[in-house]
Amino acid sequence: QRGLRLAVAESCTGGLIGHRLTNVAGSSDYYLGSVTAYAYEAKVKWLGVNWATLDQYGAVSGETALEMARGVRASLSADIGVSVTGIAGPGGATPGKPVGLTWIGLSTPDGDNAWQFVWAGDRVQNKEYSAEKALELLAEYLKDAAHGPH
Repeated sequence: QRGLRLAVAESCTGGLIGHRLTNVAGSSDYYLGSVTAYAYEAKVKWLGVNWATLDQYGAVSGETALEMARGVRASLSADIGVSVTGIAGPGGATPGKPVGLTWIGLSTPDGDNAWQFVWAGDRVQNKEYSAEKALELLAEYLKDAAHGPH
């Protein structure tokens, strides 16, 4: 309704957010597309994530989630960029980064933010939880932005 355009950067969700967005008729009015960047190389090449960020913080971090959201927003000239990076499981855990750890990033005209979650499901459930929470955070931002000062 506000003419904002959305771009999504997905890693652990593997395209699930884009899938859910395109299940809604009329999503082409606001949804520009997604980049599913699973490997480090894809995050760097397609989203502009810095190698130094990946080396220092890892792919599953708030810093990487923010760079993914900013990168997809810039590359698709969107108003809003949403990103998800996480460890869906069952493997992939490292010290301090358990299975289910997920970071969701949001880059908007009002600023950028990242949120951390830890899901307790299996691989498919963790992907679903991550996609759902990303869409919830997007909806919350849009609701707040509609009522905030502009």
